Amino acid sequence: MEPGDQIDEAALERLIPRFYERVRADAEIGPLFNAAVGDWPGHLEKLVAFWSSVMLTSGRYKGNPVVEHLKHKAHITPAMFDRWLAIWAATTGEETPPAAAAALQAKAARIAESLQLALFFRLDDPPGRRTA
Repeated sequence: MEPGDQIDEAALERLIPRFYERVRADAEIGPLFNAAVGDWPGHLEKLVAFWSSVMLTSGRYKGNPVVEHLKHKAHITPAMFDRWLAIWAATTGEETPPAAAAALQAKAARIAESLQLALFFRLDDPPGRRTA
């Protein structure tokens, strides 16, 4: 990334609320998020800390995303990850410089893949019989 394309705390503090504003309004995934999150200001602070830890290695996030997502497993489908990633790509593309957007999108794709493996992959499922 070029120096002007760097992701910093201020950029994350703008990006994350804007992104989740779109998520909450989305017909496909908004209802899940709105039902799961009771304290949006607190949740957004936690999400900024998460992305700060992921992108800036700040160590600010203290938590376990897999455990948090497992709490809602009955309501999450693999397609919801695709929708989340599409909204993330659009928002990061609009709100951050191209190199920053690409880095944020690549990291989000890896995180989504890891979460989906944690939520949906079972070794005892025969091949071709995986269910969400």
